Amino acid sequence: MTRLITLGLTLLSLAACETTKGAGKDISKAGSAISGAAQDVQNAL
Repeated sequence: MTRLITLGLTLLSLAACETTKGAGKDISKAGSAISGAAQDVQNAL
């Protein structure tokens, strides 16, 4: 029973790491888009 619980928690933690990694990439892309838009506005002025 303990092995099953340990295995389940391990799988959940690995899934959480992948989700966090994906979210970090999405946030990075959003930041790059915002920076690019800000640069475009600055160049237009």
